[in-house]
Amino acid sequence: MSVILCRLDEIADGESRGFEHELEDDDIEFFVVRKGQSVFGYFNDCPHIGTPLNWKNKNFLTLDNSMIVCATHGAVFRIEDGHCTAGPCIGQSLRTVDVSCESGNILLHRLGDITL
Repeated sequence: MSVILCRLDEIADGESRGFEHELEDDDIEFFVVRKGQSVFGYFNDCPHIGTPLNWKNKNFLTLDNSMIVCATHGAVFRIEDGHCTAGPCIGQSLRTVDVSCESGNILLHRLGDITL
């Protein structure tokens, strides 16, 4: 089973959007980054100390939209695999969320170890 999060065209190419999904009486926060027709999903928590990546806004990306950034401590992550390339958690990675784009919709398939 999959859940439609939104239409692909609701996230501009090169931008990101945060989501919440209720799962077992808990709201799980994650975000999706769009690059062309591809989408990449990650939990909204930094591997450094577990704080949300965004702060006071919905943006999860650097100013030039080329990397994911943690607003708390400035850790920088690659969009394609969530690997930290700079900052206090260098070498660690964001936890992925299984998303895809099908028929113009962004679908959520899994949250961590939990299949929807």
